[in-house]
Amino acid sequence: MPRFYCPAPLASGAPLELPAGAARHVQVLRLQPGDSITLFNGSGDPTAAWHGAAPSGGEFEATITHMGRSDVQVLVGAHHAVEREAHHAVHLAVGMPANERMDWLVEKATELGVASIQPLMTERSVLRLSGERAEKKVAHWQSVAIAACEQCGGNRVPLVKPVKTLQAWLQALAPKGDDARWLLSLCDGSSPLRQHLAHGTAPHTTFLSGPEGGLSAGEEVAAVASGFTPVTLGPRVLRAETAALTALARLLS
Repeated sequence: MPRFYCPAPLASGAPLELPAGAARHVQVLRLQPGDSITLFNGSGDPTAAWHGAAPSGGEFEATITHMGRSDVQVLVGAHHAVEREAHHAVHLAVGMPANERMDWLVEKATELGVASIQPLMTERSVLRLSGERAEKKVAHWQSVAIAACEQCGGNRVPLVKPVKTLQAWLQALAPKGDDARWLLSLCDGSSPLRQHLAHGTAPHTTFLSGPEGGLSAGEEVAAVASGFTPVTLGPRVLRAETAALTALARLLS
């Protein structure tokens, strides 16, 4: 059954006009009145475009009741309290790779179940963003995450946060508590991530990964000073986006 993200309050038995993006998708699929779809609003995550409603979570059945030229109306049906999320929250902070690689990284990280994505500009970053261009990129990546949730069955959309420099992001971090903070590093003294995970996973984890070429020595020192532990994924040197996803797969398994 086709799934659509609908950032609005959902209630069984209520009529609803789908937002423009979902309506276009319904029309592209050539669905008709009487056809069934699934709706989810990502309630409980910061991407929901509504406020003050009680989180419902899960997903809703819905039946198309009207197809206009540019509008689609549905009747919301039964609610299913199903969640397909990880048992612990993993947040990815990543030095942005080049354009299409970042799109792919956001898509696959969402499919794996990441809780949020923080795009970072570092000393070795190829992609440099600021102002309106940065805002447009973040909005695009958020739409990539939404589409990935629609496809993979996730009901909570990970938040793609505004672009920051690594320095500004580290300075804004709260003091380390019982959360886990891992830094992908090839420097001497780094230990295998798998070794640490053998002792269990923390409820909240942040994984910091650099762009192609990794973080500079100074950036790694700053990250360690902010409570990050340097780890490796094995003897091979992986591409930036491959390394981040490999780490997520291990952390979310």
